[in-house]
This record gives sequence, C-alpha cells and structure tokens, in this order.
Amino acid sequence: MLRNINSITGYAIHATDGDLGEVDEFYFDDRNWEIRYLVVRTGGWLDRRKVLISTAALKREPDLRARAMPVNLTREQVRNSPDIDTDKTVTRAHEIELHEHYAWPLYWGEGFYAGGGMMLPPSDEEAERKRNAGKERPAADSHLQSTRAVTGYRLHAADGQIGRVEDYIVDDRKWAIRYLVADTGAWLPGRKVLVSPHWIERVDWQTAEVFLDLTRLAIEGSPQFDPSVPVSEDYESELYDHYGRPKLEQAGQREHAAPRGEKR
Repeated sequence: MLRNINSITGYAIHATDGDLGEVDEFYFDDRNWEIRYLVVRTGGWLDRRKVLISTAALKREPDLRARAMPVNLTREQVRNSPDIDTDKTVTRAHEIELHEHYAWPLYWGEGFYAGGGMMLPPSDEEAERKRNAGKERPAADSHLQSTRAVTGYRLHAADGQIGRVEDYIVDDRKWAIRYLVADTGAWLPGRKVLVSPHWIERVDWQTAEVFLDLTRLAIEGSPQFDPSVPVSEDYESELYDHYGRPKLEQAGQREHAAPRGEKR
C-alpha cells in the first residue's frame, strides 16, 4: 500500500514483549530511495532514547487501524543496542555495529537470513567475515539521509523552481519512497504535485536542492493530486502517461533510481 510518511510518523512500535516507543522519522538510502531504518523514540522505559530499527525487523505492513508496527525484537535487545546519536551522521561503521548486534542482513552486501521468520546470530566465522568486510570501507561510506532533514529541500524543474519537498509517498511493502510530495507554494497556489525519484536529475545535499528533468509547464499540467486520497494504480498510470515516462515496473528494471550528479 502507498502511504504518506507523515501519516506513519507517530505509529507505535511493538516488540515481542511490549511497546518500544513510536516512529519519529526515517532514514533512506540516497542511491535508490529505499527506506533502511525507522528512528524510534522510546518511552520512559529507556529514558526516551532514540534508536534505529531496520525495516528488516518489521513483521508485516503497518496496522492502519491500530496505528502500530510489530517488530521481531525484544525490549532487552533494544536496551542493549549500540547507542547511536541519530541527530548526527549515521556512518557505515555505526551500521555495521548495529547489524552485528541484531544479526540483521547487510543490505549493501550479501547479508544473511536464518531460521525462517526469525533472525538468528551468524556463526563466528560469518560474523568475522562481515567485520573484516566492513573495515575495508571508509567509516563515513554511508548513503543515509533523514526524511526530516530532506523535508524543505528546494525543488527545481529544468527551467525554474517549483516548490519544496513537503512529504513522501512510501510503498510499505517494499519500503521504498515512490514519490516526493512537492508544495508548490505561490507558483501554483493550493496545489501539491508528486515527483518520482526516477525523474530526479541530481541532488545537491550541501545546498539542500533537488533538480528534476521535468519542465515547469509539464508539472503545471500534471494530474491533480489530493493528499487526503490514497494514491491508486489508476492515478499512477495517469501520472506516468502525462510525463511520457515508463511505468514503475519498467523504470524499476534500472538498477538504481538514484539521481545523477554529485552526492556529497
């Protein structure tokens, strides 16, 4: 199902033995716009510390009615997890430490799953191999971006600014950002538009700007988007047809949806 991220923020996170806290924000991989972690603000049981939970730990899709997401973790596992300051850059070294603690698959490598639905610790040999592989990478070799930090980035068409990033539409089965929601401000008063990461030319992370390979005229004529209505397959087809772009399935055949240009 496609949901806007703002609607998921605040969902309760349920461990196998009790509540952990609630979703505060998300981290996504800026090469392919896939959600990698939920930032969970814990309750008083852990001094309201923020912790990172991989989407690999989620048992199933979010429960819309209960506004909750169950995870295959215990409160004790979370209590003893590496203390990572989510307000600062999360490095690859941090990720390796986190994944070793929980025995989560390394999404940037081969990874591992064991025991069906439960994630079990790797063998000593496997753990050592993962540690050594991680040491070969620079500590800051991470491509994680915060959804909260990227919210507000200026959005530019090929011929001028169109607005700012206001929200994201995420596929809660694949945990991938399907669209950025643009607030068009004074340019198109009262309008919000969707743009796919596949249509991004490049992102300047230093100046907080996203550059699209779309024209303002094309964006102005795009199908009307209503944030209060779920994004349907029919709307997506209409959107892709309008821009003359390949449908999602065809676009997904590209190895990455990452924008071209400098990342850092």
